Amino acid sequence: MPDVQTSGDARPPVRFRPALLIAAVVCLAAAGLLVFAVFRFVDQERDRDLTEWQIRLGIVADSRKQAIDSWLAQQWSDLDAIADNDSVRVFMTELKMASGNLQNVTDGDSQKQYIDNLLVFTAAQTRFAAAAPNPNLPVNIARTETSGIAIFDLAGRLVVATRGMPSDESWVEPFLAGAAKARNALRDLSIDAAGNPSMGFLMPIFAVQGDATPEGQVGWVLGVKEVAQELYPLLRQPGDSARTADAILVRRREGNVEFLSPLPEYKPLALSLSLATPGLAESEALAAASGFSLARDYRGTEVLYASRRIDGAPWTLVYKIDRAEALASSDQRAARLLGLLLLAILVGAATLVAVWRHGASRRAELAAERYRELAGRFEQQTNLLRLVTDGQPNSIFIADEDARYTFANRHAAAEAGITPEEMLGKTLAAVMGPAKASRYIDLNNRAHQNGGMIEDLWRSAEGAPLSVLYSQHIALNGGGAVLVIEEDLTRLTAEQERRRVMLDRLTNCLISLADRRDPAAAGHSAFVSTVARAVAEEMTLDHVLVETTEMAGRLMNLGKILVPRNILTRAGPLTPAELDTLHDSLLEATHFLDGVEFDGPVVETLRQCQERWDGNGRPNRLTGREIIPTARVLAVANTFVGLMSPRSYHVAERTIDDVIGILVSEIGHKFDPAVVAALINRLENKGARSAWAHLRSRTTDAATTIIDPP
Repeated sequence: MPDVQTSGDARPPVRFRPALLIAAVVCLAAAGLLVFAVFRFVDQERDRDLTEWQIRLGIVADSRKQAIDSWLAQQWSDLDAIADNDSVRVFMTELKMASGNLQNVTDGDSQKQYIDNLLVFTAAQTRFAAAAPNPNLPVNIARTETSGIAIFDLAGRLVVATRGMPSDESWVEPFLAGAAKARNALRDLSIDAAGNPSMGFLMPIFAVQGDATPEGQVGWVLGVKEVAQELYPLLRQPGDSARTADAILVRRREGNVEFLSPLPEYKPLALSLSLATPGLAESEALAAASGFSLARDYRGTEVLYASRRIDGAPWTLVYKIDRAEALASSDQRAARLLGLLLLAILVGAATLVAVWRHGASRRAELAAERYRELAGRFEQQTNLLRLVTDGQPNSIFIADEDARYTFANRHAAAEAGITPEEMLGKTLAAVMGPAKASRYIDLNNRAHQNGGMIEDLWRSAEGAPLSVLYSQHIALNGGGAVLVIEEDLTRLTAEQERRRVMLDRLTNCLISLADRRDPAAAGHSAFVSTVARAVAEEMTLDHVLVETTEMAGRLMNLGKILVPRNILTRAGPLTPAELDTLHDSLLEATHFLDGVEFDGPVVETLRQCQERWDGNGRPNRLTGREIIPTARVLAVANTFVGLMSPRSYHVAERTIDDVIGILVSEIGHKFDPAVVAALINRLENKGARSAWAHLRSRTTDAATTIIDPP
């Protein structure tokens, strides 16, 4: 203790102590090293975050580039199917030999009609077709032609084109004249007469037995379409939760950066900035084939971006995210470290004062007290952790890098058959067995290597008792420890499978009830469900919608249990009132099924399958895409089967070609063009003609009463 003078207020003079000065110098040096270490650590952490973002942005940019590259390749592939068609090549070869005079071409009108049909079907299937005109549009108002497919001869004369093909646009003639012979040509993104982004794809047609050379070329096939609905959705990354992340397309145009995709503030192709704009992210992206950097975008906002060149088009994809969002955690971490640094310096200064005042013994006493306090807090935190985890219904444990337990909650210990204390220090293999432990060790190693979380869903092998486990493996900072949280989903999975079996049994029961009422209808509904599923798959609907379409086809005759039997078994045509009764039976079936829980919109599909594309259907007069896709598919499939079914009052049986002609004639009126195109493609290119030949016999009962759409 320092000496204290008891007489008066005078204090003894402070003596110079060299040890104190040395201690102060050492503390200042330590503080300086600490400051340097913290700033260096902050910089390293920020560099690490930038590297991680470079990888993340690069992955998304590569994904979007691949999607756009595939889309461009598909456009060329769709037109190549026309340019390489033998009938097209023969016709264009003869037309060239006839100097463009169709009258001198063998059966020229028939060949041209066939090619016209080919272009119509191809345009409908590949979305080169113009949108169906609005029936409410006054006839004296000109419609803007924006999309279609056309064939030209080498002189630039139009040979044949689909409806809506902008063949008389001022750009078409110079575009054909400027295209290099025997090579594909692309008319880059531009705004068409309707004010929408449009592109043109030009492909050469070569003579029969001719070489792919300028001398062997006999014509051109040109496809023009509005691309906003197809191209721009490809820029969106599925599952991307970043608030400010955005992918845009840009190109170089006359010393400027032209923005091709829509922006929050601008329409497509409405914004153009100089390439010389200092620090402009989009300008830097155009200069590098594959780049990553920190710059300012067109808004002047600091962003991280990754860029990729698009193959087959003069475009560059830029995927970016605001720096404030991307590095928010890094900035917060730096602020916390600097705050801790300041706190550490203050604590150090306070400790130096304490040393000066109380000496080494006091420091030791304070250190011991601090140690006891920390030990008490650690014990409290451990008890709290155990209390929280024991209250969870899942198994929770922590394993170190040597696969030894360092913590286990009550549920994990109960599964092992020992206490949590007995598990500590033991290996996973010793507690759960080598075979089971190997799976956890592998997942823990992967989580540790990734520095994040690994999820796994395990199911027992077929034939073994059902067991389904979902686990999360979370790498903890430092030491290679991994937190494992495992949930037993066995009972939930068993319940879901039981529910699926019950639904299937209920469906079979309902179908059996309808079949007893009208046995001949069983073949019809089975054939409708087969055709509907095939068309839904051809349109690449997702799995749930494919299953929904098939199930609706199976159940569509359920309402016949309410129809008088004399109507169901009538051999001849039905009266309008009797037809209304049949049509209403479809809607009545939906009332039976309203309380049944299906995986997809089965009931709504049945409710809407009598709606028409032009809005003249029942019951709600829905139009176009207001009708759900499954109902549109079911309507075409039901009509196809009904038209294919021989009936006693038909003059003659219809061929598949007759049925196709009837369906095509109703495109834009009763049916969705895309659905009819998918059915035709299935018949012509996927073997459905022969595959469905044997099914036709299941609908040949003359007493079968088919519910055609209204």
